[in-house]
Amino acid sequence: MNDYVILTDSSCDLPADLVQALKIVILPLTFRLNGKDYKNFLDGSNLSFREFYLHIRNGESCVTNAVNIEEYKAAVEPFLQEGKDVLCICFSSGLSATWNAAKIACTDLASHYPERTIEVVDSLSASLGQGLLVYYAAQKRKAGESLDSVTNWLEQNKLHLCHWFTVDDLQYLKRGGRINTATALLGTMMGMKPVMHMDESGHLAGVSKVRGRRASLDALVKHMEQTAVDPKDQVVFISHADAYTDAKYVAKQVKTHLGVKKVLINFVGPVIGAHAGPGTVALFFLGTER
Repeated sequence: MNDYVILTDSSCDLPADLVQALKIVILPLTFRLNGKDYKNFLDGSNLSFREFYLHIRNGESCVTNAVNIEEYKAAVEPFLQEGKDVLCICFSSGLSATWNAAKIACTDLASHYPERTIEVVDSLSASLGQGLLVYYAAQKRKAGESLDSVTNWLEQNKLHLCHWFTVDDLQYLKRGGRINTATALLGTMMGMKPVMHMDESGHLAGVSKVRGRRASLDALVKHMEQTAVDPKDQVVFISHADAYTDAKYVAKQVKTHLGVKKVLINFVGPVIGAHAGPGTVALFFLGTER
């Protein structure tokens, strides 16, 4: 039987039309902008992505909230009542409490629905890195793979899902506690751009700093060249925080230098974008290691 639901949260940053086509259920995270709460819907219907980044560029404050236990129960239980099993693929536990809430909620639900199977996977990923794992899971379900088979594939491959990204403004990383004030100030004065990735514990990790925006974008591609597995046969995801021109540049480079044929580009949503800041560009692919 392959009649199971794939559920994830909106930090996956997948395009809304792709989510609909692949029949993925999305649980929206929330963010508060200038004292007003919004849902991070993938189609931007509560607040468009461009409008969100306009607010952020104007210096307006934004905080984000994880999905809580009761929200997870409310999202999952109707499917169990319909006789369906559920696969939850969650935002990295290294960045959010969402996975923990999902685990507690689903453990409780499992005690009430012992005949059903509920799997909760910590993606150790974010943005379209999480989205790419969800995409592969949906494709495997579509091909007829069982819930157990897909869950096993996710657990075996999630640490091969490579995240490489750069930010345009160091001040957002400073506000989030990723770098100190002196580093942010000096880096800004010297035009330095950090090149970062998601490590094996699902946390953001700095790798290097380069001078200039173009060099930072090229660095993402160089890291893919070093570790990508069969790039010509992969689908590669690129997310951007209102920096579409730069995302297109990265897409062109991976096509030219690695022979990648299929690239998907989409916005970094507000939940991730509030912490990374406008101008962030990220590259996601399967590699030998993170």
